[in-house]
Amino acid sequence: MKAFRCRVCGNALYFENSVCVSCGTALGFSRGEAEIVPVDANGRYVDSAGLVWHVCRNLGLSGCTWLAPLEGGQCSACDLTRVRPNDADLEGLSQYPVAERAKRWLVVELDRLGFPIVGKDEDPERGLCFDLLSSVAENVVIGHDAGVITIDLAESDDAHRTQVQEQLGEPYRTMLGHFRHEVGHYFEWLLVEGTDRLPEARELFGDETADYQAEIDRHYSEGPPAGWQERYISTYATMHPYEDFAETWAHFLHISDTVETASAYGLTAVAGIEAFSRFRDLVTGVWIPLSTALNMINRSMGKDDLYPFVIPGPVLDKLDFVASLRPAA
Repeated sequence: MKAFRCRVCGNALYFENSVCVSCGTALGFSRGEAEIVPVDANGRYVDSAGLVWHVCRNLGLSGCTWLAPLEGGQCSACDLTRVRPNDADLEGLSQYPVAERAKRWLVVELDRLGFPIVGKDEDPERGLCFDLLSSVAENVVIGHDAGVITIDLAESDDAHRTQVQEQLGEPYRTMLGHFRHEVGHYFEWLLVEGTDRLPEARELFGDETADYQAEIDRHYSEGPPAGWQERYISTYATMHPYEDFAETWAHFLHISDTVETASAYGLTAVAGIEAFSRFRDLVTGVWIPLSTALNMINRSMGKDDLYPFVIPGPVLDKLDFVASLRPAA
């Protein structure tokens, strides 16, 4: 994530700010400019082309600060949400803003990397949408199916997420991590399956036609295979080729975004993946020393490692493949 500053007073801003805490200016996020911009007393912003934008109608509901093209309308990020908790579900609504915030962060990162984001309202067959569901009254399974990503809003609760993390033996589990993983399934479906990239993907990740349910049952009854650390980024990645791809994709986004953020705040001189011809060179030359330093900083504060993963050679090959799916600039 880039570093933002108030255009009025120059104060540093967080991506989620709706008001500058220094000068009190109301703010909105312009997706087209990828900038936080000042809005007037009516929540309006006029861009350089003379177009008038308005703060999203969901500011009070989900904390969305993005700009919408119509007064009283919602922004392009909110348009991607197909289902949200109903107004009577107070618990679900309290969890909803955390998921929407993670989704907006994801959209900005995908925009930055140049990956196409087309909603199902534009392309019902191949487009993307999100069902952000409350598990208060029903069981919700996080997953992806033909462009529909389902997220369990209970994952916004720290206690619930930590409990599941311990049950499944996962060293890292966040709401943003779920979005990054599931959108990996979407982009594999969109950019790999049915294309000339599929044979290479199968060489790296395995045959995705393997029985998914049987592989899940095997994973939870037997655990990961011996020596999995030499070929996979996580135990979850060993479950099925689909999960290996999605986990690798998620780490591609973790690494890309964190390096860009570190650069924006002066922690590294490298701005991002554009500085390298191969993603693996960014990983070995920048990410590994940076993540080691960040882990040590966390340990200095008595916290767990920020990035508790080791990246072996075969995973570097997989990361290179995922990065190669990025559209040409």
